[in-house]
Amino acid sequence: MIEGPYLVLTVVGVLATALVAGIFCAFSVLVMRGLAALPPAQGAATMNAINRAALTPAFMVVFLGATLVSVVLAVVTFVLWPREGAVELLIGSASYLLGAFGVTAAANVPRNDALMRHGADSPEAAAYWPSYLREWTRWNHVRTMASAASALAYVLALL
Repeated sequence: MIEGPYLVLTVVGVLATALVAGIFCAFSVLVMRGLAALPPAQGAATMNAINRAALTPAFMVVFLGATLVSVVLAVVTFVLWPREGAVELLIGSASYLLGAFGVTAAANVPRNDALMRHGADSPEAAAYWPSYLREWTRWNHVRTMASAASALAYVLALL
């Protein structure tokens, strides 16, 4: 069984990745549907405001904290290779780092940046808005599932 500081780190990994999964899930099932019901200019303006708010310490501590914990768990697992839970810890770390952090950087943030560049009231934003909603939400589903899978893998490592 995982013990000591390694146990604490794994529990923090469970909590951090599960919290991120909850945030992403709320966007997929609530926020994006609500924004889709608004006129494009209002939806785009609201999403731009949300994206600016996401850069505050409250969200970044959770999101980047989960990233840091996943990196540390992966490195410590490779170095120590515990008798139990090593595979689950590596799967949990890979799932979060690739599926949550990686997808955010490669898919969601570029779409956010493009939406911001258009300006909410522009004809370009109105034209971009439907594809933004569809594509951003699709990738957000991936982030949600990857974060949840990471939390589950970390829990399984503790059993």
